[in-house]
Amino acid sequence: MRAMIYTFKSRADADLNMNAAVGDRLLTLIGKTPGPQGIIEADAIPAALAALEAAIAGEDAPATDAEADAEAAEKGQDNISLRRRAWPFMEMLRRAHAAGQPVVWGV
Repeated sequence: MRAMIYTFKSRADADLNMNAAVGDRLLTLIGKTPGPQGIIEADAIPAALAALEAAIAGEDAPATDAEADAEAAEKGQDNISLRRRAWPFMEMLRRAHAAGQPVVWGV
């Protein structure tokens, strides 16, 4: 079975590829049902960004990314914060909104 990869597209930005676990989490946070196809309309982008920003603010993380990285390395874990995972997607959303374009995937 092939693992799903999301390819988010917008006429306002380059394509953004994301693995299924991260894509599913981000879509769920913005109130979208994860799946092989979808759209975030330009007028819905501010609410999506607000939801991601709220989730990032509420993430229970150490004071700095450096501290989180050091702690994860000690435990032998991959500790990438939600802020780091969401940043490329949020940038795409911002560019799409500024251009009045939707963000789609699976089409």
